[in-house]
Amino acid sequence: MGIQERKVRERERRRQQIIVAAKRVFSEKGFNKATMEDIASEAELSPGTLYLYFKNKEELYASLSLRILQYLNIRVQHVNDEKNMDPEKKMIALQEAMFDVYNFDPLTIINLFHLQSSETLKNLSPEFLTEINELSRKSIGGVANIIDEGIKKGLFIEKHPTALADIFWSLFSGVILWEASKNILDEEKDYLKNTLEIAFNIFLKGIKKTP
Repeated sequence: MGIQERKVRERERRRQQIIVAAKRVFSEKGFNKATMEDIASEAELSPGTLYLYFKNKEELYASLSLRILQYLNIRVQHVNDEKNMDPEKKMIALQEAMFDVYNFDPLTIINLFHLQSSETLKNLSPEFLTEINELSRKSIGGVANIIDEGIKKGLFIEKHPTALADIFWSLFSGVILWEASKNILDEEKDYLKNTLEIAFNIFLKGIKKTP
């Protein structure tokens, strides 16, 4: 292994170390109370070292969202690539995929939804914003492809597939944020999966053409 390759690997290892520490701190303190000093302490690094990798805590926060968006894209693309499923079955598989993404990292998916609707985006570098936008468009585009396939086969109503995909995404994020807020008030009540199933079933029935 050459010196340059070793430096690249070391930089990526240190970056991941910071991201893991940030996730712990955000989980314990929340975004508003967490500081770069807290994250540096958790990562056992100096605050100055953190700023070599991330401009501010907003970018650290966003880096967690990038990881979950990348995983979401993989799952959506996998459903798209299924050759033996009709569009309706793909939508059902997509619902399961979305819930699996939530289960993979509940805190980060909730953070992602908060990030997309907050002032935090204004503090990100153009590079971060571009990557988040591209990954988000791919996710929505993957959902829209499935819906468009159903429209072309005469199974779904003839409405703009991207608009329907946006509604699907809004439904997913809205239910998760609402149920997460309810869970804070009463941890024993967790109706997320059941509520998502009802919401997705209503959505699917709504876009299906009536005989």
